[in-house]
Amino acid sequence: MAESTLPGALVQDAEISAMEALGADVSVPPPSRARSTFLTVARFVLVFILVCIVWEALKFVAGSPWRFSTANGALFNLLWFPPFDLKLASDLNMPHLWDIFGAFIQPAQRNGPPLVNVLAQAAVVTMQAALAGFIIGTTLGLVLGIVFAHSNLLERALSPYVVASQTIPILAIAPMVVVWLNAGWWSVAILAAYLCFFPVTINTLRGLRSPDPRAIELMKSYAASDWTTLWKVRMPSALPYIFTALKIAATTSIVGAIIGELPTGIRDGLGGAILNFNQYYAITPPKLWAVILFTALVGILFFISVTLLERVMTRNMRKLES
Repeated sequence: MAESTLPGALVQDAEISAMEALGADVSVPPPSRARSTFLTVARFVLVFILVCIVWEALKFVAGSPWRFSTANGALFNLLWFPPFDLKLASDLNMPHLWDIFGAFIQPAQRNGPPLVNVLAQAAVVTMQAALAGFIIGTTLGLVLGIVFAHSNLLERALSPYVVASQTIPILAIAPMVVVWLNAGWWSVAILAAYLCFFPVTINTLRGLRSPDPRAIELMKSYAASDWTTLWKVRMPSALPYIFTALKIAATTSIVGAIIGELPTGIRDGLGGAILNFNQYYAITPPKLWAVILFTALVGILFFISVTLLERVMTRNMRKLES
């Protein structure tokens, strides 16, 4: 989104007037959002297919022997011994993709519900804590960014502590947070917020200082208050920076929630599922890979949600500007 500044708008109008005087075509066709969405999805699917092909090709060349038998439900009989032996491509380290996807419909435990049902219930628990942490972390990051943008003294005094907070491993902080909050649900949300606030703080500060200084001086000449300047000039220019940080925070909130579930003893979330199937990895590696894949999908869902919110906000901002 272009910076919303008064001098910039005047310069743009002057350029358009000059181009019209020269007989140039200044009409810009509106971008097709449906086409852009389709291309994004198509690229994602194409990359996913290429990764699958490379995965299975590596196993075909240097993985474990391929054994297919119609007696075990296969469509044909096949016995293939790869010419090379690479430990990374073994069935233990890299299960076949059809085994990973097939694990979703297999029982998570003997005589239990399918794995996909168990993971869906676990995802709801993790997403609740991640959403709470995302809201807390983003709110804290926005407040700190706004304060730092208006006070150089506070920025110089507190920025080192903000940066230093991210150098401490979250695994070292997690037990302390669990003890402070009595291993409750809020401890998971706080750990998720811990990973979210930093990128929002830095990008908000950078975005609020991105407008043209002439626009800020113009607002001061109109005797505009700092609050008016913030909402009329600084915030519109900072939106692209803020939403970039929100996309990062959306995915890190899932990571923080999963890590927070481990020391708290919460076994109903995705963190508990990862810990559970990690114990049986040597026996059923496809199930752990299925949990990892499902967790990645949850992170992508959070990312897409923030992207949709960005489109709505930028569209409304364009309407207000026009």
